[in-house]
Amino acid sequence: MKDFLKYTLATIVGIILATILFFVILLFTLSAAVASGDKPVAVAENSVLVLKAGVEIPDRANPGPFSGIDLLNLEPSSIAGLNEILADLKKAETDSRIKGVLIENGLATSGWATAEEIRDALTEFRKSGKFVIAWSDYVLLQQGYYLSTAAGKIYISPESTVDFKGLSGDVLFYKGALDKLGVQVQVTRHGKFKGAVEPYILDRLSKENEEQIKSYVGSIWDHVIENISLSRNLSPERLRNIADSLTAYSAKGAFRNRLVDGLIYRDALIDSLKTLSGLKTDDKLNLVPMTKYTRVPDPKRMVSARNKIAVIFAQGTIVMGKGNETNIGGNSYAELIRKQRKDSSIKAIVLRVNSPGGNAIASDIIWREVELTAKEKPVVISMGNYAASGGYYIAAPGTTIIADPTTITGSIGVFGLLPNTADLFNKKLGISTQAVNTNKNSDFPSVYRPMTGYEKDVMQINIDNFYSSFINKVAAGRKLSPARVDSIAQGRVWSAPKALEIGLVDKIGGLDSAVAEAARLAGIRTYSLRELPVPEDPYTRLISMLSNEVRMRILNNHLGEYRNVVEELQNLEELSGVQARMPYFIEVH
Repeated sequence: MKDFLKYTLATIVGIILATILFFVILLFTLSAAVASGDKPVAVAENSVLVLKAGVEIPDRANPGPFSGIDLLNLEPSSIAGLNEILADLKKAETDSRIKGVLIENGLATSGWATAEEIRDALTEFRKSGKFVIAWSDYVLLQQGYYLSTAAGKIYISPESTVDFKGLSGDVLFYKGALDKLGVQVQVTRHGKFKGAVEPYILDRLSKENEEQIKSYVGSIWDHVIENISLSRNLSPERLRNIADSLTAYSAKGAFRNRLVDGLIYRDALIDSLKTLSGLKTDDKLNLVPMTKYTRVPDPKRMVSARNKIAVIFAQGTIVMGKGNETNIGGNSYAELIRKQRKDSSIKAIVLRVNSPGGNAIASDIIWREVELTAKEKPVVISMGNYAASGGYYIAAPGTTIIADPTTITGSIGVFGLLPNTADLFNKKLGISTQAVNTNKNSDFPSVYRPMTGYEKDVMQINIDNFYSSFINKVAAGRKLSPARVDSIAQGRVWSAPKALEIGLVDKIGGLDSAVAEAARLAGIRTYSLRELPVPEDPYTRLISMLSNEVRMRILNNHLGEYRNVVEELQNLEELSGVQARMPYFIEVH
């Protein structure tokens, strides 16, 4: 027995020491990676800048020192953000060491507005006389193809496919699953187009929601066809016929229909890039990843200046409280905007909104700080893929609103969801509940029983009051009458060109356009940019990041593309209170 206890104790001590040693080595390795990541990067002559377009590109890359590392495998996994890509392409225009850009397409997409901005930047880059080549090995998705039409040449692997077929907006409905679980979702809403609740109460789209999806998806496709027509010298009618017939789906069909310029393998691509870069075929080709080129010093960049423009990236769902790096916390963003308003060195603010909305009260808290700031200094709103519902709420008081041509915006309306789980607990699980109240409605709202008629009336009054407040705040910010805003609101989603026409936005453009507009409104010519939010201390977040990496890896491995479905159902429990949210779980592809 004594020997057993001795060996058991020794084993436990060994495990503890091994764990401590593991974390010491991990911290040492990560610290070394952080230190090396801060060093400037040297670029060789005759280099080619590589843009990996087939990944999910965020508006802003995570600036944290551990963001570019796979914490499970301790391997580089960094992705350039839109802000970095735009800056790098500008920098490369005058960098004599960079001879051109290679677009490497892949199997993921980032949203049409993101693709649009990068496409515009590549078009501008080509004006410097340098080449842009696009290549795909497996499948060239429509967003990737659209971005690639900014290139001088588009090449694909001889046996690959081109996904050119027109746009489709997929909406998932959960009513059947909820019925089987015994969960009834009780809905209170204002706005006949408020389709965000439909996945929980219907099994197909309402006529109004189908109408608006056709409208904004059709607007995006019309814009895409027009630009591809100009780039590829193919008529819009010809492009629509190709999409309808799927004759460009195969590599040979895409080449025959002039959607691409050649069918080549990677070895031939490398030889072509060497020739374009002024190298011989037996020379080594210097391919520089965008994430690496970001650390190359830019001689034109203003590192410090008396005048600054704050660029605040608000990406994700709007939530109560502090939030985190994947969403927009009402309290944290309100405080962030307040600090920039009180900072005399900040002459203007660009608020980059890429959000489908979220909690209505959190949106209102952020709205208040944007309104106060816009009275003291210019606040330019830059809209990304989405700036709808709560995303539009926080944008409404901005001095100027600039949307990308493919932005989805509007959705001015509110709703409330309250799950009734009585059947789930009573009939499915055999669990009953009993409330002991001091007053008639002490247990309101309750997820364990259906709402009474009086409680439904109370909820509807609350929703109607918030909708009226939403309308009035948009009217004040956009200098429109409340009646006019109500006529274009009702929860309807708009494409950016239509939003411009009806007065919800002021201009069409991207993030760079918004920064230029902020400088113009502030009356400054020289300035530096302050990108916000500032990342939190890396070491205090290391453990939470590790746990999140494990969770995401498990979800990806076991659920794959269905991960979003599970996450969407999990979000149902967070939809408490009044929501200003668009039907955001729509895949437009």
